[in-house]
Amino acid sequence: MRSFCLRNPKPREESLRRRVDAGRLPRHIAIIMDGNGRWASRRGLPRTFGHRAGVESLRQVVELCAELGIPVLTVFAFSTENWKRPQEEVNVLMDLLVEYLHREAQELERNGIRVHAIGRLDELPPPARSAVYEIMERTAKNERMVLNLALNYGGRTELVDAARRLAAEVLAGTLRVEEIDESRVAGALYTAGLPDPDLVIRPSGEMRISNFLLWQVAYAELWVTPVLWPDFRRVHLLEAILDYQRRERRFGGLKPHP
Repeated sequence: MRSFCLRNPKPREESLRRRVDAGRLPRHIAIIMDGNGRWASRRGLPRTFGHRAGVESLRQVVELCAELGIPVLTVFAFSTENWKRPQEEVNVLMDLLVEYLHREAQELERNGIRVHAIGRLDELPPPARSAVYEIMERTAKNERMVLNLALNYGGRTELVDAARRLAAEVLAGTLRVEEIDESRVAGALYTAGLPDPDLVIRPSGEMRISNFLLWQVAYAELWVTPVLWPDFRRVHLLEAILDYQRRERRFGGLKPHP
């Protein structure tokens, strides 16, 4: 990975970037990295080629988020439902995860990016689990940006785990039922301590959330593009941010009268 400050932007990217309002950037961008299989199929290639091609898209998105000063980027890397895929594809995804973390570790650390992971991490294969915990420990003190990897993650599973955590506190006598409110639930989620996503990006044109951050995206702005994830580049992220900045966020309220 190149150092995040050395890229020479192409004309369209440069034009889009000049229009971005640095004072109205989303604090947290979440991306459902979708379309790898279709990208490969359209080229007559095995699905696994699409997953490998998608790594470059992730690299570019991480770079740009760090350059712009986006505090948190969450990417949906592997869902609890993905275990249903052919074993060969699952193995490739796990191998790619380990490869990415090992290859990019030095640049992520050098550029001040803290890697965090959410999901049932202990159920990952040992090599993947070790690589995830190693990069989390290695980058724990970095403060420029959080790269949040959703691994063996499901929104409903997260809510179940949060309910169990709160129930355990009630049974232990450290929490009363009437003390459970939205703040308590949020604090029991995998994302405790992180701001909720302001912007959710869905490549591949699918119009669904796919069990991703169900609690956290309650008031997030959604941006869908037909571009498949392996073709997603910095210009697409800039387009999403610009569209986000044109929207009026009311969080259930009304626009104040002038």
